[in-house]
Amino acid sequence: QVQLVESGGGLVQAGGSLRLSCVASGRTFSSYAAGWFRQAPGKERKFVAAISWRGDSTYYADSVKGRFTISRDNAKNTMYLQMNSLKPEDTAVYHCAAKGRPDGSSYYYYVSEYDHWGQGTQVTVSS
Repeated sequence: QVQLVESGGGLVQAGGSLRLSCVASGRTFSSYAAGWFRQAPGKERKFVAAISWRGDSTYYADSVKGRFTISRDNAKNTMYLQMNSLKPEDTAVYHCAAKGRPDGSSYYYYVSEYDHWGQGTQVTVSS
């Protein structure tokens, strides 16, 4: 089992930046593919970005492409989400997720594919 804890959320004005972190404990994080999802009030959880276990493949939702960057440092058991040019519609609780036994350099973008989830960190973007 791996435990995930997110941090780095907060209140920021439109156009600003935030960097989210997801620290893994309990198992070797490098054996997991990982991703970020977000959930706005009253909405379903949606895919944001994903990264392979080696960090050599990434994938983004169209809504964040060019603005967000996902990365990981397996030596630190940590994954990051750099968020630039933030918009009010980016407001949500951001969750990190991990998938065990990934295939090669694959990334995953369905909620149902992930085995482990963090509690989330709130990101609020004011206009």
